[in-house]
Amino acid sequence: MKNLFLFICLSVITLTNSSYALGNINKHKKTNEHFPLQTFPPANAGLKLPTGFSATIIADNLGRARHLAVTKNGIIYVKLEKLKDGKGIIKLTNIGADGKAMNQSGFGNYVGTGLCIKGNYLYASSDEDIYRYALNDQSEVIDPDKPEKIITGLVNRHEHNSKSIVLDNNGNVYVNIGAYSNSCQVQDRTIGSPGQIPCPILDSAGGIWRFRADKLNQHYDDGIRYATGLRNVVGLDWNNINNQLFVMQHGRDQLSQLYPNLYDKKQNAELPAEAMYALKKGDDAGWPYIYYDQLQKKKILSPEYGGDGNKTGGEGTIDPVITFPGHLAPNGLLFYTGKMFPARYSNGAFVAFHGSWNRAPEKQKGYFVVFVPFKNGKPVGTWEIFADNFAGTDDIDSPKQAKHRPCGLAQGPDGALYISDDVKGTIYRITYNGKP
Repeated sequence: MKNLFLFICLSVITLTNSSYALGNINKHKKTNEHFPLQTFPPANAGLKLPTGFSATIIADNLGRARHLAVTKNGIIYVKLEKLKDGKGIIKLTNIGADGKAMNQSGFGNYVGTGLCIKGNYLYASSDEDIYRYALNDQSEVIDPDKPEKIITGLVNRHEHNSKSIVLDNNGNVYVNIGAYSNSCQVQDRTIGSPGQIPCPILDSAGGIWRFRADKLNQHYDDGIRYATGLRNVVGLDWNNINNQLFVMQHGRDQLSQLYPNLYDKKQNAELPAEAMYALKKGDDAGWPYIYYDQLQKKKILSPEYGGDGNKTGGEGTIDPVITFPGHLAPNGLLFYTGKMFPARYSNGAFVAFHGSWNRAPEKQKGYFVVFVPFKNGKPVGTWEIFADNFAGTDDIDSPKQAKHRPCGLAQGPDGALYISDDVKGTIYRITYNGKP
């Protein structure tokens, strides 16, 4: 009887750990059948990951950690949204046997989100300017107190103000300039206020601008508006397979709050899509005049411009390459080019979802990192949740309840995946030890 009791208990535990229910929004979990999700103990960061993967916290309590970059020598640079001890960039070095960074220092007296490494430079952004720092042979910043300012005077109206950045392979830097508006109404986020035609915000925001990476003190006139009609892009990356810029757009908010006669609360929670776009010079994604409805799989005319939730619009604008449920807030995008993970991850995209606020009375969702399989530079199949449980609970009514919120993504020289959290400033390192 004692052995029978032990067998039953172990069976219940096994079944409990293997049943990972995420609700309707996480129906895509079924695509993770190759690597079933499992719950790691707190010693492995408490994340839910596919079998064979493990997580380590290499740094904690850094502050509002946003984007991050890892050098070929394993140095980790982290951009902060709020200064810590007067510094806006944190440098982490000397990862010990326990997986934690043993040395930590800071520089840069400005806040912001954008951070990336290309060639012999570290690039970082404030909410108005873009800087670069020369690196030595050890990938260390040579003169942290004297960065070169390459772009200045970008619009900052304290809404969607992060200036995320990425570089191509031809010496150009691409900068998101988010729209300081929800839907370009005459009076923002006001019931009954019409949309402005044309939307004046698009002259200097609501899109991606391209500048030279080696020219100092550039202004708007020195760059080009590479793509427009993008409400806000925080996660972006350069895809080397098809030599193209990919971005994640934050969709608009408050459909049912502003138009209760057209949308119910369930529709408000799900719409519009958070969308991934593959951009070329001159592309228009349609904001604010349209949004993408992932349920109808159509571009829908925005209610501020005469839409009713069904009327289509946006002829001449581009379609997303893949979509996600509304309001999950995609803040990080990374194409995986490492060799550590199994082959199915090669050149696929990881997306860090910061988590929602505009899904009430539905539970807030997101707070996870997903994987999008790619083939020949295009998404194939559907997306799947890769890393979950950053929030520490599935029962979230407000983002303030989340213990952690993933934001930035970076790849280490060995192929490990790094994830930043901007609640407590936790930096996670994800590795794979299973069989490919």
